[in-house]
Amino acid sequence: MAEDTGYVNYFAILDLDENAKPGEVRKSYKRKMKDLVMEIARVTITEDLRAKYLLEMAKLNAALVVLRDTDLREQYWQDRQETITLEEKWRKAAEAHTGDADSLRRRYERHLRHFLSRYVEEMMLAAGRDKDCVEASNWDEAHERHGLRIFRHYQHRLYRKIHERLPYHEVTTPAID
Repeated sequence: MAEDTGYVNYFAILDLDENAKPGEVRKSYKRKMKDLVMEIARVTITEDLRAKYLLEMAKLNAALVVLRDTDLREQYWQDRQETITLEEKWRKAAEAHTGDADSLRRRYERHLRHFLSRYVEEMMLAAGRDKDCVEASNWDEAHERHGLRIFRHYQHRLYRKIHERLPYHEVTTPAID
């Protein structure tokens, strides 16, 4: 699944496949960060553009931190796949009206919140403190202070995007006699 499903895909952010080596991750990150920094230098920064660029920079930084570490990469991919699988199981249970649909919904919700919290907000903040990321992106404390609000907004936007397609999103008007 691509990032537009709501599950952040750091491989897609760096235009890499799932088997990319750490060296390929660093190379792609540096190329994309250089392009982003050059783009930022060419435009007049407005409040909206600053938020957009901070988020793009944070995504690239988080992608580097997550994907260059083999253990963290495997855990991230496993958590992502497990959350996607739980969504599919819950959808099928809800469509079939089975008794375990509610327990699957609760389990899925826990996994989804954990995934978004860990791999969006936490990783973006941690990446902003990473030596390599700071050097490549010139990330500093001011970016982090401003970015925290942007990361939470992005996390909430992903959460809403995911929930819009879930079985209970559409609420029907009750039929009252």
